[in-house]
Amino acid sequence: MLLGTQRVTEDGLLEIGGVPAVELAERFGTPLYVIDEACLRDRCRRYRESFAAAYEGPTAIAYASKACLTLAMCRVVAEEGLHLDVASGGELHAATKAGFPLSKVAMHGNNKSVDEIAAAMDAGVGYVVVDCMEEIDRAERLLEAGHPKTKALLRITPGIKVHTHEYIMTGRADSKFGLGPGEGGAMKAVERLLESPAFELIGFHCHIGSQLLAVDCFADAAGLMLDFCKSAQDQTGFLAQVLNLGGGLGVRHTDDEHPPTIPELATITARGVMEGCAERGLDLPTLMVEPGRSIVGEAGTLLYTVGVVKEIPGVRTYLAVDGGLSDNPRPALYDAEYEVFFAGKMNAPTQQRVTVAGKHCETDNLFKDVPAPEVEPGDVIAVPSCGGYTFAMASNYNRLPRPAMVHVIDGQADLVVERQTWENLLRGERIPERLA
Repeated sequence: MLLGTQRVTEDGLLEIGGVPAVELAERFGTPLYVIDEACLRDRCRRYRESFAAAYEGPTAIAYASKACLTLAMCRVVAEEGLHLDVASGGELHAATKAGFPLSKVAMHGNNKSVDEIAAAMDAGVGYVVVDCMEEIDRAERLLEAGHPKTKALLRITPGIKVHTHEYIMTGRADSKFGLGPGEGGAMKAVERLLESPAFELIGFHCHIGSQLLAVDCFADAAGLMLDFCKSAQDQTGFLAQVLNLGGGLGVRHTDDEHPPTIPELATITARGVMEGCAERGLDLPTLMVEPGRSIVGEAGTLLYTVGVVKEIPGVRTYLAVDGGLSDNPRPALYDAEYEVFFAGKMNAPTQQRVTVAGKHCETDNLFKDVPAPEVEPGDVIAVPSCGGYTFAMASNYNRLPRPAMVHVIDGQADLVVERQTWENLLRGERIPERLA
């Protein structure tokens, strides 16, 4: 399963962006996040072009930065003409430091602090996605304190249950996000926003889940959201200018996963909104989506170095690598599965099945029953489709430093995130005088 610009050379080396993976490991060390920038840019363009071609009204694509955010990522996304959604003050700060156009930033979060709302208002973000009534109260107090008025979308929970891991279903009725239309809370929020001096309501938002491998649910979400748009118009006179249907399109982590294409997503989503608006007598709003994983997921590869080969005769062979749970928690959190490449032995015949084990204290078995050639300490393992929710969810568990990240394109490799040092791990810690 070669993705993006990955290819195998005649001598059996895995290349990414024209650079051998083993060379990247030698130069930058491992674990190492490798971003295939050509692949990343291609996904941005496919989204922008596919939705523009499929929809008869205006469109906008916002990269969901929670999937993977760096200063370099902000620059690439900006150059490709996308908006950016952020879900914390820290992500907004990164966008600001990167020089991202803040009028194209959306501020998310199910419990935005007063400081975060203030930062969004002061920055002049494109809009804040209002998640609850309390956020309106907070914004109004901030307005009284001198912070400027800002635009808003209201997040609706449409009540759709989709086929994905339970932990990443976000659009069902039992969700911490948004307000449901059924119990009347969402309409009360519309009325409140229309009266609020702190916000200018411009539309509605929903997000139904992540790593979705079918697109019919997006059309279903569009229908339910348009029902709410129609009800809001009938009851309050408000005409939604923006309909944001969130993200969630899945990516390939293994050969068994077959997600829909970006044009397929654009076609069914655009058709659902256009036909739905015609049926309800609504003007076409600006159609927005917020892909994250499906932009960066397949562009990312995670490199490890094998340190120990442990064979238990008749039971299992373990390959212990120099990372694990702290740089990719998804196998532990979601039972996520991945393909595994042996970057310097791509043409070697497989002759065994192994378990790739991380180095953390807990049961940190990353990848089980992996077909493998003869493996030795020092071999480099490459794991594709690690662009989404790996770097973003990395930790310092067991005091392991977070890995470095590089962008590769056209044979060039650039360091975009430095590897943490042991001293970095202690930054900010203090010993009280009574313990000195």
